[in-house]
Amino acid sequence: MTMKFNSDFIFGTATASYQIEGAVVEDGRTPSIWDTFSHTPGRVYEGHTGDKACDSYHLWEKDLDLLADLGVGAYRFSIAMPRVIPAEDGLVNARGLDYYERIVDGLLARDIKPVVTLYHWDLPQYLEDKGGWLNRDTAYRLADYTHAVAERLGSRVRTYTTLNEPWCSAYLGYGDVVHAPGLGLGPGCFSAVHHLNLAHGLMAQAVRDVVGRDSEVSVTLNLQMNRGDADAVRRQDIIANRVWLDPMLRGYYPEELFAATKGICDWSFIHDGDLRDIHQSLDVLGINYYSSGLLALSGRPQFPQDMGATCAPGCSDIESLPTSGPHTAMGWNIDPRGLYNLLMRLTSDYPEMPLMVTENGEACDDELVWEDGHAHVHDDERCEYVRAHLEAVHQAISDGADVRGYFLWSLLDNFEWAYGYSKYFGIVHMNYETMERTPKDSFEMYKRIIATREV
Repeated sequence: MTMKFNSDFIFGTATASYQIEGAVVEDGRTPSIWDTFSHTPGRVYEGHTGDKACDSYHLWEKDLDLLADLGVGAYRFSIAMPRVIPAEDGLVNARGLDYYERIVDGLLARDIKPVVTLYHWDLPQYLEDKGGWLNRDTAYRLADYTHAVAERLGSRVRTYTTLNEPWCSAYLGYGDVVHAPGLGLGPGCFSAVHHLNLAHGLMAQAVRDVVGRDSEVSVTLNLQMNRGDADAVRRQDIIANRVWLDPMLRGYYPEELFAATKGICDWSFIHDGDLRDIHQSLDVLGINYYSSGLLALSGRPQFPQDMGATCAPGCSDIESLPTSGPHTAMGWNIDPRGLYNLLMRLTSDYPEMPLMVTENGEACDDELVWEDGHAHVHDDERCEYVRAHLEAVHQAISDGADVRGYFLWSLLDNFEWAYGYSKYFGIVHMNYETMERTPKDSFEMYKRIIATREV
């Protein structure tokens, strides 16, 4: 059955600064925590770094032309704070903002709406040296940076997104060791959780102070969609999902959170007025979705194992079970129904909040082949993944969810964090030696969907 999206539904694609830009020492940019992390032996696959990535800093016009050919209505990209505020003195680096202004103007010239992510994990190393997200002051430094960006780019940006996936920043980077800065603090990461929430609220206020209601304000969360034992699912939901949703959208932390973490965190880092600052009016809630999980109670004690590195503090008695069905090259299950269920759950719990799928896509074991003198990548599996998830989005809309758009991850194969260049999410193949970009079959499929608005 053919499904047709309304004319105002936004089709887009997305990237992130450290994953594509390269040029890590040019025009005043200083190191981020991901520069430090990727240059630390043993942290990233085969020692890969983002030093050159896709060289989009120099080849940005090629990438914008790809977007124009694809026909997207919007492009979600991130700004690297180390380009804009390169030193602890807080002074703005005009050359850094010049680059992003060129991107914005180039998008508008191609009739593509800019969607800016203000923080996609590349915290300046000088802030990490002061404690990073464990330090309350970092939230205020992010607000200052946001103010500078909004002053330069103004209402030319359709949507300012404060944070991308703060779950990863806090739990993978501070609770565990698999993302920068890789501290492995277990429950010690809860202060990072709160300071990320605080930064979101302060950054939202900074955008509003500069552009008022002339641009949208958003945040993007990678909410976990789990099934299995009800008690395990409920506790994971509190610690992984509601720890962001409730303060941002309701102005409080759930009491169940304090009960679930009573033995490992006292939450004394919450100051008077913080929740008022965190709870800001949003125009849209961004949702990143790739897969679902299956949980069970393991029978282990809840807290003793929580004192070491973990991305799920307070959940050491919960076990992740193998999931059935097909899996991606990341080992993640393919579950479009999970996206539908997540969108409907958010519609039920936060009915006032419009939604946007800000990331969705599949890592495949792509192979470049030559046929009739031309390069091709036949990624049928990715094509089917995108179609199935767009069908889930359409079904959610039909059932009452206010979903405004869909951004496919990602435009380009790129630096996939701790996996380096070993995983391929792009609908455009990258030759990292020549920097040649080759659209895959999924690019052409998505182009047809955008043109016809039909799946």
